[in-house]
Amino acid sequence: MITSFLVAGHLFGIDCTEQQLAQLSNYAPFKTDKTDASHVLIIHVEGNSLQSSDGWTHVYTDRSDDDMPRIEMYQKDGEWLFRISVSREGEVVSTMRCSADWSEVHLTMHDAYVRFAIDNAAMLVFAFRTTGVKTLLFHSSVTMRQGKAYMFLGHSGTGKSTHSRQWLQAFDDTELMNDDNPAVRLLEDGSVRVYGTPWSGKTPCYKNISAPLGALVQLEQAPHNSIHRLRLTQAYPYILASVSGLKILPDMMDRLYESIAQLLEIIPVYKLVKG
Repeated sequence: MITSFLVAGHLFGIDCTEQQLAQLSNYAPFKTDKTDASHVLIIHVEGNSLQSSDGWTHVYTDRSDDDMPRIEMYQKDGEWLFRISVSREGEVVSTMRCSADWSEVHLTMHDAYVRFAIDNAAMLVFAFRTTGVKTLLFHSSVTMRQGKAYMFLGHSGTGKSTHSRQWLQAFDDTELMNDDNPAVRLLEDGSVRVYGTPWSGKTPCYKNISAPLGALVQLEQAPHNSIHRLRLTQAYPYILASVSGLKILPDMMDRLYESIAQLLEIIPVYKLVKG
């Protein structure tokens, strides 16, 4: 059974059982009966027999943070294979085989990790698939105030979520849109819009809402407080570090570069140093 979801204007499908779908409460606000567009990607959930990496060429392993999943990436005959664990040194609990253009995903997982496996597959492939249509999936906390969205960037532990909470406490008219993985679209009319997604890290904030992007703010901890606007060349590395994509793939990097360059021409980026 394929269930359709609309995130940041992009339609994708998850082909799974009703029992598996019942575990995906974070996707409920994005469920749609929209039929006037084709799916940008479909994830087919295919049981608990994990895909072996035998015969595949290892491309990359992401194990940068202790509290994040380990993602092993392989390639063969134009397809991609991902083997994912819950922690840096943990056992593999899900695998996904992806078509060359990321439009089809065949996902297997241990029975205890249905939501974990589908979340990671959907989030990763959504980011990869939509880079070509001016969409960026950010690692960011984002709040809305007075009709605009403000995104807080920074390394894990910098205080993105804390800063959003401080906005919520300081301003009655502020709302948290997403606390970890909002999507940003550069639209044909030259505007930039931020969207809530089904992926929000440790904070359950799954809102099917959007707003124009007002500013991006890079956070940094220091003994003093200061804020200043960054020049384009200063801002670019921070934005690149905050968006999801396979930076080992030149074609995807080109698309990311084009979108980031366009974004920086429109939206101001600030660096906030706070104690």
